[in-house]
Amino acid sequence: MTATLTGVGVGPGDPELLTLKAVRVLRAADLVFVPVMAQPGDPSAGRAETTVRAHVPADRLRRLPFALDDRGGVTARRERAWDEAAAAVVAAVDAGARAVAFATIGDPNVYSTFGYLAHGVRVRRPDVVVRTVPGVTAMQELAARSGVPLCEGREPLTLLPATAGLAPVADALAGGGTVVVYKGGRRHPELLRELCRQGRDGDAVLGRALGLPDEWIGPAHAHPDDLPYLSTLLVPAHRDRRGGKL
Repeated sequence: MTATLTGVGVGPGDPELLTLKAVRVLRAADLVFVPVMAQPGDPSAGRAETTVRAHVPADRLRRLPFALDDRGGVTARRERAWDEAAAAVVAAVDAGARAVAFATIGDPNVYSTFGYLAHGVRVRRPDVVVRTVPGVTAMQELAARSGVPLCEGREPLTLLPATAGLAPVADALAGGGTVVVYKGGRRHPELLRELCRQGRDGDAVLGRALGLPDEWIGPAHAHPDDLPYLSTLLVPAHRDRRGGKL
């Protein structure tokens, strides 16, 4: 029987935001791997693990350490974590697991660790079938919770990470469409200055820890001081009347 590795999007943090298919695949899996920080002895659960605990028994969860706190690009530490994670999945398959799942926050095809894991597994075991199950993204949850539509009519929607630098964000803002910025916690002050410079700060909303107990959603300029790395900034396109972009 062919082994399958499925990357399952589990949403931004609220266990109720998993799709029916995501829950079915997770419950049917022999093992469900979850990403955690690559820190030996760290007992804390990551966001993905916390989310899937509501749907999967603890004895079928396995942690895969990743260098999630490494901001240096493709470092030796990060590559080692990718290789070791892929080796752990292959070892599970060799031990008899036929259905293996990897739970990732958001969507497995949007800025996800799953792509690196899937690459490593394919290199080691080309016969393993790799699939994905889409998940609700942070920008969708922020739009829903704040009451700010992501895009209407002919409006473009641009998604980019703050780690790409300020210049791409500034260019996107200048385009006038809706702009969503991920991973902007530490860079929020400079992002906010650019919003103000371009006159786009008025309707911008910010989300922190979406779906978690310490969640905060509000105007971008009224942000709390302790913004985590995984923060979401939503800057809607200017809308002067209903249907104006049709």
